Amino acid sequence: MFERPERGEAVVLVSLDFGDPDYAESLNELNLLAGSAGLQVVGLVEGKRSKPDASLFAGSGKADEIGLVAREAGASLVIFNHELSPVQERNLERRLQCRVLDRTALILDIFALRARSNEGKLQVELAQLRHYSTRLVRGWTHLERQKGGIGMRGGPGESQLELDRRMLLNKIKTIEGKLGKLTRSRAVQRRGRQRGGVLSVSLVGYTNAGKSTLFNTLTRAGAYAADQLFATLDTTSRKLWLPEASQQVVLSDTVGFITRLPHSLVAAFQATLEETAHADLLLHVVDSASPNRERQMEEVEKVLKEIGAEQVAQFRVMNKVDLTDAEPQVARDEYGKIAAVWLSAKTGAGVVLLREALAEFARDQQYETQILATQNAELSQSYVETHTDGLE
Repeated sequence: MFERPERGEAVVLVSLDFGDPDYAESLNELNLLAGSAGLQVVGLVEGKRSKPDASLFAGSGKADEIGLVAREAGASLVIFNHELSPVQERNLERRLQCRVLDRTALILDIFALRARSNEGKLQVELAQLRHYSTRLVRGWTHLERQKGGIGMRGGPGESQLELDRRMLLNKIKTIEGKLGKLTRSRAVQRRGRQRGGVLSVSLVGYTNAGKSTLFNTLTRAGAYAADQLFATLDTTSRKLWLPEASQQVVLSDTVGFITRLPHSLVAAFQATLEETAHADLLLHVVDSASPNRERQMEEVEKVLKEIGAEQVAQFRVMNKVDLTDAEPQVARDEYGKIAAVWLSAKTGAGVVLLREALAEFARDQQYETQILATQNAELSQSYVETHTDGLE
């Protein structure tokens, strides 16, 4: 058995083309993810296959090639641009004699680096525990030894692996309980805002689309923003006053989405993403300069549907017009409602148009609330009159 390092700075990336039309973009994202994790890419192995190998994913020949590249480059870590099964990961580590991660584990690692709040750390830990719960058997033979004897925690004949798995499941239940309390607390806060007539607006979008930069431009919050994937993880909320509508809104900056966002992350961040599903308005920030913006928008819409937010009112915010030939402008749908705003969060061009769009939405919401209140009052009066006539 090899001595398994916890982490390596030098990494070899592996990406196989199974006929995916977005293969090049996916590989570019893998490089950005590695950079975001603070890793140094010292090698890249590519190949084409019709389907993954059941045992080694890449096949024995390609696995030997990966091992050779890793040894020559002095890399102690290999990252696959795919999701590996526990068996494939274990077999690859034994064959390559080095640490192996898949795309999901890399994203989890980045999230662990970015988490700052207590809730964010709990959510990431939960996602990691769920992911690694099926990967307890790796390069350690001690997991196969039996725990026996009177008074042993695992009980007579219980293996170290079984004990570790039981402890892990208990840890998962504990974290889920803590997150459940935070979810209930957030629900109370949300009801308080609704009673106070405060609108909730959430920024959503593909990672690195410029959400945090736009958030800072609108609120002057000074939240961390950088040209890297998942620069911001923890949800940040600030109050924003709209004098044009005499209305205050709560603007929230959320985690960015990405292609093949791990389901374990979506599940773990359900409490945070739930705020998005309960928002009054979503600002879907799009990198208008990206040649893959259409696919990125589809990925965001897919996650929004997964968390039950597909029916929430939405503006498209076409960001980074400073990198294109587009001018700041507002687009409306066939009903005259605002559908999209073109702007640059970095230069501030067109941001005033977004503020005006938010004010218009707020006024429309106020008008609809007044109409609903009037209708309810009329129904109540009609009910009282009807039952009063019956008593007479």
